[in-house]
Amino acid sequence: MALGLMLPFRIAQFFFSVVVIILSGYVARWYDTDTLTASPSQVNFLIFVPLFSFVSIAYLEITPRLAPRASHPYAHLALEAMNTLFYFAGFIALAVFLGKLLFCRGSVCAAARVDAVFAAFNWLLWSGSSAIVALQIFKGGFKNIKNEKSTGPMSQVPIQNQA
Repeated sequence: MALGLMLPFRIAQFFFSVVVIILSGYVARWYDTDTLTASPSQVNFLIFVPLFSFVSIAYLEITPRLAPRASHPYAHLALEAMNTLFYFAGFIALAVFLGKLLFCRGSVCAAARVDAVFAAFNWLLWSGSSAIVALQIFKGGFKNIKNEKSTGPMSQVPIQNQA
């Protein structure tokens, strides 16, 4: 079943999100302390995106287990798609920003480049999990998610007339 594949996806997404937020924080701190300018919005956006991912992963993994009525398949798909779009926008924006710099050397530049690469990896992971969730929804895998009690073997027994 495809949903058994989601836990390794979530673990990898969480790990890459931690790496992205650490690298983005390092670059933003360097801009704020060693230069006379504020950190670029591209770097700030890549601080926001992993935080959004942490909240999304918590909802996507904890809610179906602890509060299944609060878990809706279209909410899952929306969160997956939003994370996919956010990481795509984040790594593309940072890559374009780095490509337009006239001077980019040292550990901060290397950290920013690695940050864009890990954001791209996370975009691939979120794209894959989005595709899995979308396929499950469109194939009808989540059709009776709220009525799991009625899908047991006894639900298929026909009711006899009491005439």
